[in-house]
Amino acid sequence: MHIVIGLGNPGRKYERTRHNAGFLAVDELARGLRFDLNQEKYHALVGRGKRGGGEVLVVKPQTFMNESGRSVAAALRYTGSSVADLVVVHDDLDLPLGTVRIKTGGGHGGHNGLRSIIDHTGTPEFVRVRVGIGRPPVGRDAADYVLSPFLPAEQQAAADAIARAAEAVNAIMTDGLTKAMNAYNKK
Repeated sequence: MHIVIGLGNPGRKYERTRHNAGFLAVDELARGLRFDLNQEKYHALVGRGKRGGGEVLVVKPQTFMNESGRSVAAALRYTGSSVADLVVVHDDLDLPLGTVRIKTGGGHGGHNGLRSIIDHTGTPEFVRVRVGIGRPPVGRDAADYVLSPFLPAEQQAAADAIARAAEAVNAIMTDGLTKAMNAYNKK
C-alpha cells in the first residue's frame, strides 16, 4: 500500500496558500485517480483507491501543519503500514517556484510539517515530493510568505508544479522510486 500524505493547513483561510501546495497536489492526484477525499479518519480527510494493481491511501491531515505527524502516525498505525510506504508531498522554500523534486530522507529544513512527521515516526527516511514555492523577497518574514497566496503572475507556474507533483506521485507508484527520481529530478 502507498500512503500519500499532502501537507497543508485546513480551512478556507489557507486554501490557496503556498504552504498548501501538498494539499493541492494530492487533490489533483485524487481527481486523477477518481476517488474522493471525503472520509474522516486519522485526524485527516482520507481517500482510498487502486493504482497500478496496488492500494493507495491519500491523506490530508486536518491537524494543521505543525501537528501533521499525529495524523501520519495514526494512519500508519491503523493500516499496519510502515514509513517505507509513505510519500509526503510538501512545499519547499529552497526550490524555485515551479520546481518539483523527489528525494528520500534528509532533515526537516525548518519545515514544521516534516519536523512533526519525523518526531512522530522516529525517522526522516520517507519519500518526499517537494514542490518549489521560492524564497520570500528580502525583508519578508518566511512564515508570512508561506501563508500567503501565490501572486497572479505566479499562479500558472504554481498550477503547473502542483500538476507535476501529482504526476510524480503517480510515477513513484507505477514506475518505482528510481525511475521517478530520474524523470523528475532533471535540472
